[in-house]
This record gives sequence, structure tokens and C-alpha cells, in this order.
Amino acid sequence: EVQLVESGGGLVQAGGSLRLSCAASGFTFDDYGIGWFRQAPGKEREGVSCISSKDGRTYYADSVKGRFTISSDNAKNTVYLQMNSLKPEDTAVYYCAVDTECATVVVGPLGPFGSWGQGTQVTVSS
Repeated sequence: EVQLVESGGGLVQAGGSLRLSCAASGFTFDDYGIGWFRQAPGKEREGVSCISSKDGRTYYADSVKGRFTISSDNAKNTVYLQMNSLKPEDTAVYYCAVDTECATVVVGPLGPFGSWGQGTQVTVSS
């Protein structure tokens, strides 16, 4: 059973930073994409970032490029999202997700083998 456990969310002022963590276990894909999408109340799901296990390639939404950085620690089976220069519009529930490729993690929807965690709230005050 795939398990994705997010942590690191919270309340921060605009311009501040947070680092989200996602501890992953239970998936057996040879190649996979693991990353983050977010959803704010009344808004569409937005793919934020993803990293490919196949070649380490990273993907970012235009709205977060230059501010967010995704990384992975394979020894710990953990993926991180470093979020800097946070803006009020970054406020959302952030979900960690994994699938056979980053395309479905970022663009959605996840495929039949995809999974996501319970989410962690990020709130950025102005």
C-alpha cells in the first residue's frame, strides 16, 4: 500500500519560507514521478512541482518558478519542497502525489497507479 505523509505546513508571513516534507513508502514503480499539487478553496487543483526518478528532471508551475525548489533524499524516501518568497496566493492545502510519470502529477488527473497524501495546510498572511 502506498503511503505519502506530508509535514511542514503552517502559517507564515508574506516573503517568508517553509519546507514541506513527504515521506513515501509502499510503491514499487521502477520509474516514477513524485511531487506536489495544491488546492485552495474555490480554486482548481494546481500542479506545483515534480521530480522524476528516471532522470532527476524537475518540473515547476510558472507561478512558483524561481521561488520553490523540489529535492529528494532517496536514502530516506523523502521528497522536499522548499518554498521561499511566499505570497498570499500560495495559500492552499499542499498534497504530495506519486505516479508513474510527472505529467500526471503536475497536470493531473493521477492515473490508476497514482496516490496522494492527506495534505498539509500552508497559509501565507499579507
